Amino acid sequence: MPLVVVGSVALDTVETPNEKRENLLGGSGSYFCYAASYFTPVKLVSVVGEDWPQEHTELLQSRNIDTAGLQVLPGEKTFHWSGRYHQNMNQRDTVDVQLNAMNRFDPVLPESYRRCQFLFLANDPPPLQRKVLRQCTGASLIVADTMDLWIDREREELLALLKEIDGLVLNDSEAQMLTGESNLVRAAHLVRELGPRFVVLKKGEHGAMFAGKHETYVMPAYPTANVVDPTGAGDSFAGGMMGYLAEQGNFEPETLKTAMAYGTLTASFTVEDFSIDRLKQIEREDLDERLEEYRRMLSF
Repeated sequence: MPLVVVGSVALDTVETPNEKRENLLGGSGSYFCYAASYFTPVKLVSVVGEDWPQEHTELLQSRNIDTAGLQVLPGEKTFHWSGRYHQNMNQRDTVDVQLNAMNRFDPVLPESYRRCQFLFLANDPPPLQRKVLRQCTGASLIVADTMDLWIDREREELLALLKEIDGLVLNDSEAQMLTGESNLVRAAHLVRELGPRFVVLKKGEHGAMFAGKHETYVMPAYPTANVVDPTGAGDSFAGGMMGYLAEQGNFEPETLKTAMAYGTLTASFTVEDFSIDRLKQIEREDLDERLEEYRRMLSF
């Protein structure tokens, strides 16, 4: 089934201990779309400026990603993010953020998008996420992402959003910040009690945790020896997970567990190169092969 994602599209500058790259395709929407496209058609809602390279749009379209919801604002520049990673690659500093066109982002979904049953709200301000919800009244699975900035500045709107969605994806530290609970298992379930039916905690190099009403489990990260650029790993995880759920057309417990695995493995490919360069080199068969290896790794 088609999957709608509303999220940022950006031009990134990324500096690692070994290399620096400028004007890379970035943004939560870009990573999510490309990752999800291995499993299902994707419909993107975002905004860019006049400096947006047409080749990026053509690349997305080549992956069966519908860009009818990608607005180009005259006189604006595309959202730009610059970051620098530390030696261990687990920490990074944001060097510069230029919101540009994102300051004027007013998501209006094409009519064909509004009938889709699977919707992902990437990391945007909660009022904007709620505006999208009002346009997608027929969605059967709504999952959102959030961040510490919105927990701090838009807490009331975020709490209202949590009562309107089925699932929430967030970092472990953000769950602790939202609930005031240091224990991650308790924090995840406290977030779930705020409204969503399930919560997924992204734990970086330590994998991800799922917390539902009847089960809690942790999916370990795939052991990746060559980490080049961790940017977009969390968004790729969400894209792989949601893409598989949309492909299967349900979110039953076993489907969710396999979706978590596919999300983990999609992210493991993303970090092996800058931007989505590694994802451009693989196909669904590569993910399936790594899934079988992952299954063997977890069996005992």
